[in-house]
Amino acid sequence: MFTSRARAAGIAAIFALATAACGAAPGTQQTTGASQGGVNAATATSAADFGGLDKLVEAAKKEGALHVIALPPDWANYGEIIEKFQAKYGIKIESETPDASSADEINAVKTRKGQDRAPDVLDLGQSFALSGAAEGLFAPYKVQTFDKIPEGQKEPTGLWVNDYGGYVSIGCDAKKITTCPASFQDLLKPEYKGKVAMNGNPTKAGSAFAGVYAAALANGGSFDDIQPGIDFFKKLKDTGNYNPVETTPATIEKGETQISIDWDYNNAAYAPQMAGKGIDWQVNIPSDGKYFQMYAQAINKDAPHPAAARLWQEYLYSAEGQNLFLKGFARPVLLPAMTADGTADQALADKLPKVEGEPTFPTTEQVDAAKAKLASGWDAAISG
Repeated sequence: MFTSRARAAGIAAIFALATAACGAAPGTQQTTGASQGGVNAATATSAADFGGLDKLVEAAKKEGALHVIALPPDWANYGEIIEKFQAKYGIKIESETPDASSADEINAVKTRKGQDRAPDVLDLGQSFALSGAAEGLFAPYKVQTFDKIPEGQKEPTGLWVNDYGGYVSIGCDAKKITTCPASFQDLLKPEYKGKVAMNGNPTKAGSAFAGVYAAALANGGSFDDIQPGIDFFKKLKDTGNYNPVETTPATIEKGETQISIDWDYNNAAYAPQMAGKGIDWQVNIPSDGKYFQMYAQAINKDAPHPAAARLWQEYLYSAEGQNLFLKGFARPVLLPAMTADGTADQALADKLPKVEGEPTFPTTEQVDAAKAKLASGWDAAISG
């Protein structure tokens, strides 16, 4: 649950509202045909190409399976989303390596091309969505709600589309920590020696990448300058406060990661899960480093189950799918539109961690530059 995902993405300021893989063995060519009922599912750019959503459902059911990777069951409520999709359409989801990173997803697309075990769909940090689109790895597809998704949250042809996101937050075991930190500057206090962890390595894990970016904003940096964030974590390490153990439910339960920098939807979902284990997990959005990111969906251009891949996208961007993300404390991209038309579950929206003010966001170029800076400077700062 909530394991490292190499993700990073920006979003326009629209939120004023507050298993092992099934299929062929490596090297086996895919056998699922792209043509369904006279329609080439692999090149379909909308449900209309199938003759409507019902025909898309028929084509997807004929394929009978969907292969996904890097979808932890409790990350943004993906476990329930997968269950509901299978129950609704009778399509078996083969979920492989849920703890994998976005980088692993891209690698699987490349190395498994032509195999049944290639991922049909991807859930990626925007930097990986952008690079994958540039490499020609994805198929353009516009879901039925495409026009309701704000500009800037989608590639114009649907090669990738932002879906859900959250704020960088600080989670804390209040039964072991006398005063939970509420800012990045708090994390430097001597009482937090050896206690400040993250959800992975920021060169690979998007939540950690965002944590460094947020730390930069809290320490005089900017979207053009992530270096102060790297410097902050070096200082955190030099003072002895940095804990290199990657946060998981198990490490929290064992008391190994008593403070964790992670997405607010991850930390918020820990609270009820850990309450039954006697842990009082509290969540703060850092007052000095507010940073919001979204994740993007994409379809593998060579998906072994191209119709099921497109139906999966339709489901995720439906009101049902978006509310399921909301149930997992993630902020769905269609929340403003759904709030306006009355399809958002307001009771779930009211449970989101409260955030003061509106976020600002880096450009694609700024994210790419920050990613490059981390790649060249993180290991030296933390290991040196």
